This record gives sequence, C-alpha cells and structure tokens, in this order.
Amino acid sequence: MPENRIELIQGDITLQDVSAIVNAANNSLLGGGGVDGAIHRAAGPELLEECKKLGGCATGEAKVTRGHNLRAEWVIHTVGPIWKDGTHGEDRLLEACYRNCLELARKLMVDSVAFPSISTGAYRFPIERACRIALHEIRQFLEQNARPEKVILVCFDNPTYRHYLNLMG
Repeated sequence: MPENRIELIQGDITLQDVSAIVNAANNSLLGGGGVDGAIHRAAGPELLEECKKLGGCATGEAKVTRGHNLRAEWVIHTVGPIWKDGTHGEDRLLEACYRNCLELARKLMVDSVAFPSISTGAYRFPIERACRIALHEIRQFLEQNARPEKVILVCFDNPTYRHYLNLMG
C-alpha cells in the first residue's frame, strides 16, 4: 500500500533532508521565481553552471543535477505545463512530470524524494486538479516500484497543504 510511503508537510523544500528534491523549473532550467528561484539560491551558483550544460528541458520531461549546497544529493528538474484552459494537454503534461521525476528517482536509487506543488504557482494550474493528478501518479508509481521508499509532498502554503490533506483523507 503506497499510502504509508507518502508524507505531507508544509514547509520549505530546500530544507528537506531527503535524497532528492524536485524543482518546478522553467524550460531554460536557468532559474526563475518561486520554488525554482529558492532552489537555485539555496544550492548555490554551481547549480546554475551545471544546468547550463543540460540544454533546457521540455514541458513534462525531467533532468537531474547534483544538489550542491542543498541537503539533498540530487535535484530533479521538471517543467510543468502553463494552464490555459484544460484543453491543451495540461493534465497529460502534469502527469508526465510526476512519472518522469519518479522514474529518475528510481534510476538514481534514492530512498526519498520531495516534491513541490508543480505548476500551481505562476503557471496557474488549478490547485485541486493538480493535487489529484499528483497523488494519482505517485500512488500508481509506488504500487509498482520499491524505490523511492518515501515521497514527501512539501507544500509552501496552507491552502495547498489543505487541498492535499482533504484528498488524502
């Protein structure tokens, strides 16, 4: 049962003591606002230098770098969809973000991975819909894979935390 492998917290993803954290990045991977900017600031300038070598990232895909000055050994960068109206493949792309990040975490053999709420900030993906997609993809992946052993959903704000809490029962 995957439920005992999913943890929900409210806090700062950059401070999590996990093997990997997920960065909700933009296509350039060169830093931005929100969680992306916070991760780049906390990891230090070496993260930017490593990201420059990756050649960006397509929406729905994921790429990995070292964590540098973070507690996490790895940063898994993914680019979530920008919400338009729900008819431009936004759900499918967000599902792919979670699947691709979890697959990279599995390949890296990490014990634990922390996710932010992908696309729900500046990209305006409806929060309840995004939380439902995230939980579905994470549960499905954990049912079929032993790694990562623990997935932590790190909510920066109380409204996001409340949405996840309601969906998790």
